[in-house]
Amino acid sequence: MTTGSVLPLLLLGLSGALRAHHEDLTVREACKAGFSEEDYTALISPNVLEGEKLLRVKFSSCLGTKGTQYETNSLDFKVGADGTVFATRELKIPSEQVAFTVTARERQTAEQWDAMVRLLVAQTSSPHSEHKKGKTVALDPSQPPKDTLRPWPQHQSSSGLRRQKRDWVIPPINVPENSRGPFPQQLVRIRSDKDNDIPIRYSITGVGADQPPMEVFNIDSMSGRMYVTRPMDREERASYHLRAHAVDMNGNKVENPIDLYIYVIDMNDNRPEFINQVYNGSVDEGSKPGTYVMTVTANDADDSTTANGMVRYRIVTQTPQSPSQNMFTINSETGDIVTVAAGLDREKVQQYTVIVQATDMEGNLNYGLSNTATAIITVTDVNDNPPEFTTSTFAGEVPENRVETVVANLTVMDRDQPHSPNWNAVYRIISGDPSGHFTVRTDPVTNEGMVTVVKAVDYELNRAFMLTVMVSNQAPLASGIQMSFQSTAGVTISVTDVNEAPYFPSNHKLIRLEEGVPAGTALTTFSAVDPDRFMQQAVRYSKLSDPANWLHINTSNGQITTAAVLDRESLYTKNNVYEATFLAADNGIPPASGTGTLQIYLIDINDNAPQLLPKEAQICERPGLNAINITAADADMDPNIGPYVFELPFIPTTVRKNWTITRLNGDYAQLSLRILYLEAGVYDVPIIVTDSGNPPLFNTSIIKVKVCPCDENGDCTTIGAVAAAGLGTGAIVAILICIVILLIMVLLFVVWMKRREKERHTKQLLIDPEDDVRDNILKYDEEGGGEEDQDYDLSQLQQPEAMEHVLSKAPGVRRVDERPVGAEPQYPVRPVVPHPGDIGDFINEGLRAADNDPTAPPYDSLLVFDYEGSGSTAGSVSSLNSSSSGDQDYDYLNDWGPRFKKLADMYGGGEED
Repeated sequence: MTTGSVLPLLLLGLSGALRAHHEDLTVREACKAGFSEEDYTALISPNVLEGEKLLRVKFSSCLGTKGTQYETNSLDFKVGADGTVFATRELKIPSEQVAFTVTARERQTAEQWDAMVRLLVAQTSSPHSEHKKGKTVALDPSQPPKDTLRPWPQHQSSSGLRRQKRDWVIPPINVPENSRGPFPQQLVRIRSDKDNDIPIRYSITGVGADQPPMEVFNIDSMSGRMYVTRPMDREERASYHLRAHAVDMNGNKVENPIDLYIYVIDMNDNRPEFINQVYNGSVDEGSKPGTYVMTVTANDADDSTTANGMVRYRIVTQTPQSPSQNMFTINSETGDIVTVAAGLDREKVQQYTVIVQATDMEGNLNYGLSNTATAIITVTDVNDNPPEFTTSTFAGEVPENRVETVVANLTVMDRDQPHSPNWNAVYRIISGDPSGHFTVRTDPVTNEGMVTVVKAVDYELNRAFMLTVMVSNQAPLASGIQMSFQSTAGVTISVTDVNEAPYFPSNHKLIRLEEGVPAGTALTTFSAVDPDRFMQQAVRYSKLSDPANWLHINTSNGQITTAAVLDRESLYTKNNVYEATFLAADNGIPPASGTGTLQIYLIDINDNAPQLLPKEAQICERPGLNAINITAADADMDPNIGPYVFELPFIPTTVRKNWTITRLNGDYAQLSLRILYLEAGVYDVPIIVTDSGNPPLFNTSIIKVKVCPCDENGDCTTIGAVAAAGLGTGAIVAILICIVILLIMVLLFVVWMKRREKERHTKQLLIDPEDDVRDNILKYDEEGGGEEDQDYDLSQLQQPEAMEHVLSKAPGVRRVDERPVGAEPQYPVRPVVPHPGDIGDFINEGLRAADNDPTAPPYDSLLVFDYEGSGSTAGSVSSLNSSSSGDQDYDYLNDWGPRFKKLADMYGGGEED
């Protein structure tokens, strides 16, 4: 095979492997089963050793890696559990590639998926083959031949013809991550054959060059040397795809752009990281070796297809180391923790703490990086310990006739998890209580069994009980665990005798008896029974309830006799039955008593005469218009009631002369007039009523009949009804006159009250005209030369200039003759121009203001109005002309009424004199 045919194929395979690796880094949908690629490609050497790992296929399963099984259709290659493809034997591959199919199958669902694996064989070209083709490769003398790439085809001319070869596919450029430099660090040099003829400028584009991240790579435009400018991080970006361009000095394209793939070689620079620092799992106690407990998972950011990212797990320590120091093991590849030894017992060890270590480099502790996490394994409880009684026998005591009483507490021991179904006790009585007097309830806190009486026991019937009680759990016992003989115990319960109350065997006792039996008649013996057969006690009887006080009971033997006549028609009898209650008490310590009820059914006898109904009626004064329906009422019962016989007595004779009775049926008859006319009035008509008892009883009843004039309909007229009541015409007229006089008196009284109220409102002054005052004009009943000649002490009428003696007093302390300190009321101001009607209004307004004045009397002090003098708030009245010589007209005083007549004579009449 020549170099011209082998090298393009090799480069094509390398490019495909890079693209497969790049696409493998894309994010796939979660929980979608299948291979990450349909076609895997890898470059291998012709000589393959046995067990050599070639590549790794990735398969995603929703059920986890444990349920996936890999197969191939080739005997030379197999796939491990983690998807690593390796050779089963030492191989020497003569062909250019090897292809086979990998099948992934899920054990649970039996589904399968296929992927194609292509292994490209890399072959080294011989220098002799190149000379045979007559091709000479020009190398840059400044660089080794391996660092110079000639991605563009060379141009040769033969016989004037020019043939252009196809473009090369450049193999990826490998750059190790975390390189220490120095930077920039040269990666490769790109050359074009045309740079011997014309100057060429080189450039690169793509992510890492002119796209973010910017300037990771750059190229010398003249020499074509490409550099990396800083350390690479594969975990940040695993590969770069650039394009190399060659143009002349004018910017014209000389060569077609060529693709450059730069692959960052992974270094082991990341430790495995656990998803959780603490994992919690559980396993049942008594589990067999190999029981799954939990899975721990650690992720390594390094390349998972290399040893840098292949994580292995191991258990570092286990605490406590009981019963063995290796109770658990872990799958080094999957992280599954399983039990490896028997003997898990929650009652001894409830929790294990396991330190798990994850190491990359396939678990190589010398070269790999490690990290740890904690797995806490809780041993869960199973019902492997049956409950056991602390003793084989228990004892208790209960008084007879008690219920809902705890008579014994049964204690048990259970080593399982407290307050769980494996620990909660359930008690059952299996023998010794056929009548169901007892039950055993569980105390939810202490788990003890409380033997409780649910049905009263009788000392006279059972003096003791021997119970057999079995205890179990709410949850069934674990497989292989048997009940203990200590799960059954005996309970002895003694019954104590108590003084029981006597009781009446026939309660309520009913007897039948005719009413009316005489006092002292023996009715029956109402005796009680004392249930205490082993106690010698006497029973005494007494009455507890006898509403009519008709009965008497013998205190020794309980014989009932009558103390009065029994009457069926009494209010104390209901539905012919009289009821009495008696008490029977023994002489025990303490004494006990019981009650019994005696019911006496009274049989009716004819001891009540019938009564006539109605007692009053009215009828027209002439016969034929209406009649009175009469009947009778009897307190007795049938057959001692109707049919009744109604008849009129022979005495007085006027009864049968004026009235007649017509029988309607056994219970009703009609009373009507026998004569043609009977004067209006009220008549007492005696009627004899006889019942049908044996012997029959009769009664003479009086019915008051009002006889009145009637209209054409047979109804009494109003005047007739009055006349029938016994009032004559004169009496009626007198009553009407009295009513009229009474109404006139009421009307006169109302008129008088209205007039008096009107006069009170029209009064202009409240004082006598002789004592009349107006403002400061006072009458002193003495003459003088005026206010200047009067030696009066007006200081008492003036406002005090100093109020210290008042204000200095304690709050609430005031003399009764002092005027209270407070806001002065606003009294009305009299109009300047007099008017005959304003005086009354002025006085009324002043009266209302004084009523609402909080500083007004009553208190013993001078009432201050407007006064004059030093400090007076009122003006002086000295300027008034006291003579009649002035030019003021006082004639208007004559219009003010008789109360101002004296002033009118003094001022208005002086000039006439």
